[in-house]
Amino acid sequence: MFDLDFARSQFPAFSAPALKGWGFFENAGGSYACARTIAALNDVYTQMKVQPWHAHPAARRLGERMDDSRALWAGALGLEADEVHFGPSTSQNTHVLERAFADLVGPGDEIVVTNQDHEANNGAWRRLAEARGARIREWRVEPRSGRLLAGDLAELLSPRVKLVTAPHCSNILGRENPVADIVRLAHEAGALVVIDGVSWAPHAIPDVAALGADVYLFSLYKVFGVHQGLMAVRRPLFERLPNQGHFFNAQINAKRLVPAGPDHAQVAAAGAVVDYIDDLAARHALRADSPRARAAGVSALWRAHETALLAPLLEWLARHPRARVLGSTEADARRAPTISLATERAPAELAAELAKRSIMAGAGHFYAWRLLEALGLDPERGVLRLSFVHYTSPAEVDSLMKALDAVL
Repeated sequence: MFDLDFARSQFPAFSAPALKGWGFFENAGGSYACARTIAALNDVYTQMKVQPWHAHPAARRLGERMDDSRALWAGALGLEADEVHFGPSTSQNTHVLERAFADLVGPGDEIVVTNQDHEANNGAWRRLAEARGARIREWRVEPRSGRLLAGDLAELLSPRVKLVTAPHCSNILGRENPVADIVRLAHEAGALVVIDGVSWAPHAIPDVAALGADVYLFSLYKVFGVHQGLMAVRRPLFERLPNQGHFFNAQINAKRLVPAGPDHAQVAAAGAVVDYIDDLAARHALRADSPRARAAGVSALWRAHETALLAPLLEWLARHPRARVLGSTEADARRAPTISLATERAPAELAAELAKRSIMAGAGHFYAWRLLEALGLDPERGVLRLSFVHYTSPAEVDSLMKALDAVL
């Protein structure tokens, strides 16, 4: 059984006076940072806030910490250390990738995008197609469920398709997409694959090697860590991409896709989340002899706990006369606890009313403008979004349901 009390004790937010009594249900916008992350940042800023990799001890320690973060995340994701890259955010990382892909796409080529994605993994590739004279093929969701159907993707693929982009999970619908199948279909057609994992990684640390994507992106500040984007680029593709940084750094893998240079402190603290995962593995006596196995075991604990909390909430919402759950109302291992509601009252008004009842929730389009349009909703009005992660308690979900019932 998942030790919820232990997990919550690893997050200083739960003992912060300013947050006492509040239920946090906008985790899809950014999670609380674990104590390991906060301690690592504090250590860097107080003990080694210098330029890394110089000869003096503080610089050496900082450089080693940055290297350790890359190695720790590589192990958790099933990758090699030189396949892990840190940047300011997933949106910024995707923008850099767009520029790096310019030589791989030309007139007559095609790029497949979805209308389910966050705009970060959509707009960038549309701009690339326009700049390079390529054609955009849109993989559209099924209008009623919002799901992406593999058969529709198969019909879009041809030898002209150079790139397929898709989300691992929608930040509105919360349903995991079959990434391994998407990758297989795209690779069989000769296309590269970029997967946006921002909305799935907080619920299950992905085995990027097993999924097979050429690029996998997610945001560490939504996975209990620092405000950085992690970009996993598999080595065969990385070797084809031109340098995006300073010319004299072209041979340094860690700098080729980070043109602004790394945020030393944040990168050095980025690996602390993996230390937290290892703490959970030890607490639950998980017999796992590799970082990837420990990440998988802890992810299974997270998913079981989240699903148990999600089931009664979805069941209750499915019966509510004044709210409609977008997408699936089935709580299972492939359903993240990210719930979006179409409501009679304006979502922004509801979020404000929930705040009066000590519930933190979000309202808006959440950069999924195209998806809301496809579902027949007004993106300007948006939706009410409720999202939680493994540190959420049953009591908090009960409080959420009582508050929702009052404001709806």
